Amino acid sequence: MADLPGSERTTDPTRSNGRFTISTLINAEESSRMHYGQTNMAPYDTAQANHLTANSTCYMRTFGYNTIDVVPAYEHYANTKITSEAKNARPTLADLHSFLKQESCHLHLPAYELHSNDGISEGETEEGASKGDEQPQDEPVRFGWVKGVMIRCMLNIWGVILYLRLPWITAQAGIALTWVIILLSVTVTTITGLSISAISTNGKVKSGGTYFLISRSLGPELGGSIGLIFAFANAVAVAMHTVGFAETVRDLLQEYNSPIIDPTNDIRIIGVITVTVLLGISLAGMEWEAKAQVLFFIVIMISFINYVVGTIIPASVEKQAKGFFSYRAEIFAQNFVPHWRGPDGSFFGLFSIFFPSATGILAGANISGDLKDPAIAIPKGTLTAIFWTTISYLVISATIGACVVRDASGNVNDTFTVGSVGCEGLACDYGWNFTECAQSHSCRYGLINYYQTMSMVSGFAPLITAGIFGATLSSALACLVSAPKVFQCLCKDQLYPVIGFFGKGYGKNNEPIRGYMLTYIIAIGFILIAELNAIAPIISNFFLCSYALINFSCFHASITNSPGWRPSFRYYSKWAALFGAVVSVVIMFLLTWWAALIAIGIVVFLLGYVLYKKPEVNWGSSVQAGSYNMALNYSVGLNEVDEHIKNYRPQCLVLTGPPSFRPALVDFVGTFTKNLSLMICGNVLVGPWKQKLSELRLTSRGHTKWLTKRKIKAFYTDVLAEDLRTGAQTLMQASGLGRMKPNVLVMGYKKNWQVAHPRTLEDYIGILHDALDFKYGVCIVRMKEGLNISTLMQAHINPVFDPEDPQKNGDGPAAISTLDPDALVAEQQASTIFQVEQGKKTIDIYWLFDDGGLTLLIPYLIGRKKRWGKCKIRVFVGGQINRMDDERKAIISLLNKFRLGFHEVHILPDINQKPRPEHVKRFDDLIAPFRLHDGFKDEAAVNEMKHDCPWKISDEEVTKNKAKSLRQVRMNEILLDYSRDAALVFITLPIGRKGKCPSSLYMAWLETLSQDLRPPVILARGNQENVLTFYCQ
Repeated sequence: MADLPGSERTTDPTRSNGRFTISTLINAEESSRMHYGQTNMAPYDTAQANHLTANSTCYMRTFGYNTIDVVPAYEHYANTKITSEAKNARPTLADLHSFLKQESCHLHLPAYELHSNDGISEGETEEGASKGDEQPQDEPVRFGWVKGVMIRCMLNIWGVILYLRLPWITAQAGIALTWVIILLSVTVTTITGLSISAISTNGKVKSGGTYFLISRSLGPELGGSIGLIFAFANAVAVAMHTVGFAETVRDLLQEYNSPIIDPTNDIRIIGVITVTVLLGISLAGMEWEAKAQVLFFIVIMISFINYVVGTIIPASVEKQAKGFFSYRAEIFAQNFVPHWRGPDGSFFGLFSIFFPSATGILAGANISGDLKDPAIAIPKGTLTAIFWTTISYLVISATIGACVVRDASGNVNDTFTVGSVGCEGLACDYGWNFTECAQSHSCRYGLINYYQTMSMVSGFAPLITAGIFGATLSSALACLVSAPKVFQCLCKDQLYPVIGFFGKGYGKNNEPIRGYMLTYIIAIGFILIAELNAIAPIISNFFLCSYALINFSCFHASITNSPGWRPSFRYYSKWAALFGAVVSVVIMFLLTWWAALIAIGIVVFLLGYVLYKKPEVNWGSSVQAGSYNMALNYSVGLNEVDEHIKNYRPQCLVLTGPPSFRPALVDFVGTFTKNLSLMICGNVLVGPWKQKLSELRLTSRGHTKWLTKRKIKAFYTDVLAEDLRTGAQTLMQASGLGRMKPNVLVMGYKKNWQVAHPRTLEDYIGILHDALDFKYGVCIVRMKEGLNISTLMQAHINPVFDPEDPQKNGDGPAAISTLDPDALVAEQQASTIFQVEQGKKTIDIYWLFDDGGLTLLIPYLIGRKKRWGKCKIRVFVGGQINRMDDERKAIISLLNKFRLGFHEVHILPDINQKPRPEHVKRFDDLIAPFRLHDGFKDEAAVNEMKHDCPWKISDEEVTKNKAKSLRQVRMNEILLDYSRDAALVFITLPIGRKGKCPSSLYMAWLETLSQDLRPPVILARGNQENVLTFYCQ
């Protein structure tokens, strides 16, 4: 534990000797939740020493130690939004490990606790209220697993298909295959229920239901698209269920010859009135909506009891005429096997009709924000609802199939004497002759012909009608509540434009009133159409899309082996979840293939939009975990294969300092590495360790965001070092991972080398030597206007890294010592030449020396980019005047073998001519300040001077390197002649021998070689190993 400094320790031995007190052992959790300023902690009220008062004592929160460490507590892991009072927080590592400030008792909140949580009321934790405090007067209504999930799911699963289509499906498929259809459907929904249970128990679940579960598991891309279409599907489903209710009421009115206007308008009138009443129930609050659902549940249960009682009561003559004979083993045996009729008379045809009646399992999850404990309620309520609804389907199918024959005329005069001739069918044994209508398929009644068979069988038919009303209205009400709840969460996440207006909540339950009104308007629109046969298949496919993605979310989270995937619900299987996802997609196409294509198309479109917009949200999705796994596996896999020249890529370590200071350098490397190879922007922080450590923490995230905003695919890394060269050595040795390690060092040209401190010049040239020692290729980028724009940004620059401003070591104005990461991203992006369309210019390559091909490869990669695609690439090679044609043909032949597409080759025969005297004099003037002028000094004095000033140039070194110096002067003349108007110039970097060429002389070569050129100049040198090959193996 981190103990308090001696001046802050308590001195009372009666309080300090023991580790534990009884109160802390009994009530450790509650004591850890108390605020720092509380004074009722008698066991720890030690003598007040110096800075330790009753209002500032930090160590009270532990079990008797004089330490600012704290015991584990709930609040340290919970996102909260407490603004009006002090908040307990775990001390930071700096509080424990670094210097303890007097005010450190008011510990910093962890970063994850600083974010606001729109779904939590002011002054509350995620659970709705702070424990230990008094309950607020307007506490939100919260439901348990029975009323909140089980009843809601059961009502949404039960529907008109149960009452009007299940008997008909039993007649067609037989009891056996009907059970198979039911169990297949339930298998999909059960697997989905298990997946929901696993996801919902993997952390706190807030409002948003299906959208929340998918988006927090798979990320905003798939979650956002599913959330939008799922909310819309629920809104349209309100219209569907309402129209189903309106049609039943219309049929009753027609049966009693009491139409309102005409059949179509009657549906519209009844539907609008019904959905308006449902809206009123919803707006009255979740409590009233829950009461209405309980009422509907009671009605449906009464209708079931009424049906079961009806099957037991002996059949009347009228019911026998319609095919009902109570329980008979013969009827059960006949209806046990299938008897296909009509266009839908097939297994998959009936499966597609029945399957929608098994859906509705998400109704409870969709109001997750209104549940007391979603992690318990969703699994328990959903799976219980699936179980009991499955039992009800199986029981009704078996009982109706054991009581009613398939064909009946309904005519009470069709009686028959048992044993007489001329009667066919099972009804003959019971004294009824339905042979005529059965053979002509004109029977109006019977299990296969009469949709209202359950009403006919029941003890009191109007109760079945009431059950139909309850099923349709409860489903409509559930969808009317689900759509706004899901949509509200989506709006708050701001993944799509405009819709944020509908995210506002009202009242103690944060009710989405605006979302209710939008859902109401959508439902009214589709009710007025009064023809939903075309849209219904699409809605079913939207729900199936949700099932598929929920199952895939569970599978994906499991397969990634993320440590964060720890669901408390253990009864799931990742392979079962994958099977459920695949089957859901298959069922989509079995139901309606064109609707499946439309649903998938809409999902893909919305997915593409979110991928394009790249919302700034981070929910720790399984996609992120999967990406990490893939990257890790592929990176390890690369180590198992030896490198090959054909797969060589220039992987660049770019010494940018802060990347925003040198955008041209970043853009140049990003041009040829984007989507091709590795790019790492390196920054060496030199200075006091403590100061630079805080700066490193502050700015690292901002630099990465700056690269992302500029659309540069690169990594950013920084190191703390005593000097620039040591930091660069660290970067070159430690950067990268496995085979993904840099092999090319890219630096900016040191423009102010003549006025900078000579030690920085030694560091700069030393980095070049270190790069070559580490077998790196080297690129130096020089632009006429310079690379560093930090003075324009009025921000801090490391004065050692690239001190282009001479004031930075002297009397210049004080620079800002830190850089706000948000200010970095908000800063307007500077435009560079590498972001501009180049047109029909030239890229000139001066391949003076064979470096392995790097000087050719980089311009080739740049020429493949769209902005540089129109530029003509020219290659210049040194040669002799009497062999120009032969040397040109040889170089063209070599380039053709490399398949680079460079066809314009120029031989420079005058490369060895003497330069102009005025240019030679300019070079001599350039090195004059750095010369020792030791011609008349003895060797010992010269060596001592060289030891003290290694950058100084002796007369001997000038003489030995004279030919090489004159070559640089002459090359500059050639460059000015040939490449003054080029878009980009590449030159093979001359190498100065380590220990034999002073840094000032080498910089004079680079200065002379590239001076006075308007286009950017790239001095490139490979590591003398091949990076190009003309072999195919």
